Order: sequence, then structure tokens, then C-alpha cells
Amino acid sequence: MNGLVQIIKDVPVVSTLDMWKGLNVEHNAVMKLIKKYEIDFQDIRTFGFQIQKTGGRPTSFCYLDEEQATFLITLMKNSEVVVKFKRLLTKEFFKMRNFLGSLASQRQNAEWLETRNTGKEKRRIETDTIQRFVAYAVSQGSQNAERYYTNISKMQNKSLFFIEQKFKNIRDILNLQQLSIVICADEIVSKALEDGMSRQLNYKEIYQLAKTRIESFAEIHGKTLIPALLLEQSNKSLKMIS
Repeated sequence: MNGLVQIIKDVPVVSTLDMWKGLNVEHNAVMKLIKKYEIDFQDIRTFGFQIQKTGGRPTSFCYLDEEQATFLITLMKNSEVVVKFKRLLTKEFFKMRNFLGSLASQRQNAEWLETRNTGKEKRRIETDTIQRFVAYAVSQGSQNAERYYTNISKMQNKSLFFIEQKFKNIRDILNLQQLSIVICADEIVSKALEDGMSRQLNYKEIYQLAKTRIESFAEIHGKTLIPALLLEQSNKSLKMIS
């Protein structure tokens, strides 16, 4: 149940798609309870039902905040499985609340803000280079060159980090050290793309050149966890206990 609680728009939430697994009940049973008491759930916090498409029959689900998730569990029989899951869920929500507090403090740190702003400038330079690379790829016959904006970002993140869950913008939750590494990675990618285009390589070879250089860079620095603040919190807690 790793990554059970997620953060969406700065609110810790849990998906019903994850809850039913931990509660050892059918997902339909969970959704029936929510729809039966929908007025009560909506009174706690307004939410909407969403659809997951996995190739088969679409599945309706929703995200619940801590109070809604707790209310849902109180509607179930207090079995050993339910108690165990409630304890796990409480722990995960507590961890995410602490994470949001640490994140708010980090965003007020002058050094972090300066580094983040520097990173935004380097990212703009990289994006401009990618734009030229996309045009270059199109000129060589690429039919899906626009995907390189996303593919290059995914390649960088996958090479540099262990990502526990999805975030709207990963760079907004990186710690100071990780921001510095990303700045270097952006420069490495920009240089690789420029080198490849100046040598008139095939666009696929240029992408591989950028990927190889990033992977070599990652080997030197090692991959780190995102969000690192969660690991830092755990280390602080262990020090306090010891």
C-alpha cells in the first residue's frame, strides 16, 4: 500500500481504488456506501466522481480526504482488517500533513527560492532548445516530435529520482540538493541536443545522446527519493527516538 495517501491541490486524499484493497472488500461495496451517504460526504468536502478507463468496463471512483475516509470506515464493521487499515491510513495521513508543513517551510527559505528561480530560467533555456530540436526532428520526418517535450522530462526524472507518487510539478517539491541536480541536468540535455543538431545527427540519435549523458550524470550523483522531505522527516523521527 505504498503511496496510499496522495496530495492533490495541497490536500491529502486517498482513492477509493486503493481503499477497497486495504479493507478487503469489493470496490463496488465501497462506492455503494459513499453514494448512499453522499450528502454526508459532500457536507464534509465537495468532491466529484471520476472514471478510470483500463480497457475494460469504466470504473467510477473518487478521492476522499482524511475526515471523509474516516467517516467511510466508521460505516463498516470493526473487523481486524478494518482496524488494521484504519491504523495504516491514520499514519499515512499524519505523514502527509507533516510533509505539507515541511513543504510550506521550505518554500519560505530564501536559498531554496533563489535556487528554484535559477532552475526556472535554466528550464526555459532547455525548453527553447527542445523547441528547436522538435522542429529539427520534424524536418527529418518525425510524426510525433511534439512528444519530446514530455519524453525528455520523463527521461530526466526517471534517471535522477525514485518517484513514489504523482505530483503536478515535481520541481516544486524537490529539496535544495535535488533542485541543484536538476539545474545541471537541464544544462546537460540542452548541450546534448545542441551538439547533436550541430553534427546533423538523426533526431533519434540525438535523443539517445541526451539520455546517455543524463544516465551517466545520474550514476555519479545517485538516484534520490521524491518527495525527499518524507525521508528527511523519518530520519528526524529516528534521531529523536534514539
